[in-house]
Formats: sequence, C-alpha cells, structure tokens
Amino acid sequence: MPLQTSAPTPAADDHAATRHPPRSPSRRDWMAWAGTTAVAPWLPGCGGSNNPGPQLPATMAWGRQEIRQAMQASRARAASIALLQGERLVWQEAFGVLDDSTRTPATPDTRFNVGSVSKVLAALAVMVLVDRQLVELDAPVLHYLPQFAMLSPGYRDITVRHLLNHASGLPGTHTHNLFSFAPQPGYAAELEAALADVHLKHAPGAMAVYCNDGFTLVERIVLAVTGQAYPAFVQSAILNPLGMARSGYTLQPLPPGSFAHGYIGDARQGQEFVMGYATSGLCTTPGDMMKLAALLMRGGELDGQRIVSKAAVTEMGSTQHQDMRLSHLTPDWHAGLGWDSTQHPGLDAAGFVAWQKSGNTMFYASDFYVLPQAGLALLITGSAPGFKPGPVAEGILLRALHEIGQLRMLPPKVSAAFPAQATISSSAVDALLGIYGCSARPIKASSPDSQQVDLSIWSAKAQGWESLCTGLRLCSDGWWWSDAQPRTQYRWEQVEGRRYLLARETATAGHYGVATTVAQQMQRAPAPLPPQWSARLGSTWLLANEAPDSIPLAMGVGAASLQELPDLPGYLLWDDRQFLLPLSADRAGMAVQVPHNAGRDLVELVVHTHDKDEWVHAAGWMYRRHD
Repeated sequence: MPLQTSAPTPAADDHAATRHPPRSPSRRDWMAWAGTTAVAPWLPGCGGSNNPGPQLPATMAWGRQEIRQAMQASRARAASIALLQGERLVWQEAFGVLDDSTRTPATPDTRFNVGSVSKVLAALAVMVLVDRQLVELDAPVLHYLPQFAMLSPGYRDITVRHLLNHASGLPGTHTHNLFSFAPQPGYAAELEAALADVHLKHAPGAMAVYCNDGFTLVERIVLAVTGQAYPAFVQSAILNPLGMARSGYTLQPLPPGSFAHGYIGDARQGQEFVMGYATSGLCTTPGDMMKLAALLMRGGELDGQRIVSKAAVTEMGSTQHQDMRLSHLTPDWHAGLGWDSTQHPGLDAAGFVAWQKSGNTMFYASDFYVLPQAGLALLITGSAPGFKPGPVAEGILLRALHEIGQLRMLPPKVSAAFPAQATISSSAVDALLGIYGCSARPIKASSPDSQQVDLSIWSAKAQGWESLCTGLRLCSDGWWWSDAQPRTQYRWEQVEGRRYLLARETATAGHYGVATTVAQQMQRAPAPLPPQWSARLGSTWLLANEAPDSIPLAMGVGAASLQELPDLPGYLLWDDRQFLLPLSADRAGMAVQVPHNAGRDLVELVVHTHDKDEWVHAAGWMYRRHD
C-alpha cells in the first residue's frame, strides 16, 4: 500500500479527462493493484549471484524454484533475494531480466522500489530523533506542526506514535500524483494542507486502521525539527552510516540499466517515482536491506557504530494495539512501529518471533523479515505488483531454520475437517443479514431458510450482486463453514453497537490461518438523500488533476460513479465501493469504521462549482462531472 492541493485549471483538465473512457479501473484497483493478466513464459536462470559458499543448499534450491514460479505467475521480469544468517550474507541472487527488449540480466545490484517496506525506515528515523530528544512518541503532532489542522476537533489528540502505528484516524492515502514517471515534488506538504478540509474517520488511538497518510506526515515532522527534507535526513542519519550505497529515494532518474522495469501489459514502462517517501518511496536492493536488518538484529549498533538505541529498536518491535478498541477483531495483526507484524503468524506457529513488513507499488512487490532471536533476515522483491513474495519468504525462512537445526521439523498443515454443526435460532440468523460496507466493494448477507447464510459481493461490471460464498452454516468452533469454500470461514461479532463480518483463511503455507475483519453491517440511513445529492445519482466523474506523467492515468484510471443502492437507501455509493453519508449539500463523509485493511483509504467527497460545472474532490484527486 500499502497506500495527496493545488489543481490545474478546468481548461487544462479537459484534455486529460477525455482521454479515459468512463469504464476504467477504480481508485481502489490501482492502489491494491494485482496481476491478473495471462501467465508469462517461464523465466529461466539468474542474472547473478554473490554467495560466499554452498550454505543452506536445500533451502536455496527450494527458494529458487518458488521464486521462478512466482515470477511466472505474475509476469515479473525480474526478482531478487538476500538472506542474512548471523554475521553472514549467505544468499544473494537475482533472477530474470531488466526488460524484455534488451534481455539484460538482473543482478544483485539491480534496484527495486520496495513500497511500504519504507515504513520501517520511517519509524527508525523517528526513533533516531527520539534518541536525540527532538521528538517524543506520545507528544501531539501539533507540538511539531502548529499549523496542522483538520475539521474534526479530535485532530489535536493525534500523537507521533499514532502516525507510526496506524491509529491516527486520518482517512488513508492522499492519491494526487503519488505515483509518476517523473518527480512531482511537494507531496507531503500538499497532504498536510489537504487534511485541513477533511474529517477524521475515527478518534485518534481508538483503533488501528492501515494508513499511509500518517507516515507522510512524518516527513513534515522531520523537516520541522531538523531543517532537513526527509530524504536528506534519512540519507545522512541512516543510509550513509550503514553503507547502504544503493538505497535512496526517487528524487531524480536512475542510470539506465540500474533498475528493473515495470510493465503495463506487454509495454515496458519508464522509471517509477513514488512521491510518498516515508510511506512507500525507498528504492533499494535486498543486499542493502540486509545492512538495515543487521542493525535491527543487533539492537541498533553495527560495526561498532551506534545508529539508534536498543530501547528504540525494542519499541519498534513491540505490539502496539493490545489496548485499542476492536483489537480483538484482528487477533492476528500485531503491528509495531513501522512493522506490519511483530509476531508474524506463520513464523509464530513454528515458535519463532519475526518482524515483517510487506510493500507494493504500481510495479513492484516486496516482503521484508527480521527474526531477531533466530538471527535470520530476508528480503524478496519482484518487478510486478502481482508478484507474491510472502509465501516464498515464509517457506525459505522455515526451511532455513530447519536446515541450520533451529527447527526440528516443518510445521504440519492445519486440519481441513469441518467441526460439528451448531444450532442457532432463526432470529439470530436474520439479525446477521443485510448490507456490509468497507473500503472495498460492499457485501450482502442473505438467507434462503434462516439457517444458512449466503454472501454476495457488489459487481461494478454487472451493477448487481455476484456470489461470494454460499451455504455457510454455524459450526461448533464459532465459525460459519461452507462446502463450497472450505479454505475460508466467516464469523460475526457485535461490538459497541456495530456488527462486523470476519473471515478466516488458511494461509498459502498451509500450517496456520489468519483472521481479519472484512466489513461492517450498515444501519438504516438517518434520512433520505438531500435533493442536491439525489440529483447527482447515476453520474460519472472523470479524474482531472493528475500530472501528465501519472502512472494511474497510464493504467487507465480515470472514472468514478456516484449512485444509491436500492438495498441501502440514504447512503451514497462512490466508485462502486465506499458508502458515504451526506453532511451537507456539497459534502459527504465516511460512513464505516473497520479496523486493519478493510477500513483503509476512505474518502470524503467535497463538491465545488466552477463555471456552472460541478467538480468533486476526493483524497487529493479532483473529478469533473462527465454527464
């Protein structure tokens, strides 16, 4: 992601808007882009290896095969891995080519954008400032950014810690010019200014919802307390002392042949520039990242040089959400400061502590692991957003632990046997039915007999409901199982007057399951839509303020719709995904509070009129009404 207010004049927007037909990928599509194109030819061989010897031969043989299969499945032209064991870099290898035309082999020095893995570095930068007594984790952001403001009074309660542990309540991701084929400076300052015209989606510290904007605000704090731009501070305080010479931020073009190219279909693309430096902007190599991993495993000291205190590293690796509301709805999410997980469930099931962070951009996917007690670290990255490094990384780490003698045997697969069916009253089943909202597509729960529950998901293409899972029945373990989909179970929980739908799925590795909150049951709207919003129903809006070098534009993102579902009158459905409630004739606010990923990247719609044309502002993007 993960995963923004100056705008062009309407005249300048016309050309950009009309290039894209109304039916195009949505905002959510490009922010969670996944490879759905045809399978590429098998990509043989590696472009280079830099290994000191034949350590872990079985692990490496398995890993090579899995990396190549993941490349083939995602059409990634290049991939790269580094594995650290104690003091030694025991495996560093690149696979594939930089691009199809030159067929230049990737090498261990090939650079990749690692997306949200950048958040680990952002948290570390803040902890360096904490050590220097320039920042306090639990001090309000206003202490460092006195000009910062939002429409909700609760913004005054946002602390620096909230920015790093996803508990700030900020809407999610400022989208304007975040991904580009050329530098678009000023992104963090633009976000801060844009937040003055939106509300919080929940009270700061009340719950944890994955949030890119919090890390972007870290850039503003670093500038305020050091006088240095965020990339310059990280370079001087962390990258240079660690000797991470092939790491940095996309401030200017890289030399040709130094990075793996992304693709849109079969068309090679230019360099990807990510303007949210702290949230997603690091460009690096797996080998360089092992220097950062070594620093963290050794408590903040490397080669006799202390970069950050041991207490700071420990705090980064401490779970942050135990006392927050709704934390029990995400029992497998143990986020730290910058880390997705301080207790990765796949490694935890085998008895090992693992700090983990994944990251995606428009063209790359990466996964970073540090096992502080076992003395292992790993980063895998590939040049396709649909490349899936997580299952490969887990498998490599488990096999490495087994091969070096720390793990007696690989953990067994979880049982797929159905528990006994439980009884439930028809009234209890009926209470579960209705429409559920989140940051993605709505879900509908229905029942043919007040015992079985069927789930459907909203289809933008069909403008109707498509089956998600049928025949769910309550079992003795408290989860609802279906013969039609045995790998995924569902459950409902009611908290603070809201009912939530949860899903549990067996992970690819097979030896553990992961439960997460999927959506929130929508209540009856407090009032019918006001006439101003009713007049906008059925309208299409074209994205108008992205720079010509925008990667989302190149991918065809350009249109959003506004409608009202007959199943849920009184709510606006934006972009076939998010429910909003009118706050006034020209403003509609966020209507769900869902922890973790399903409540991320929400938008608040603000309508402006220019020359009798209506324009909608949403998370940094500006849309012009098309019909």
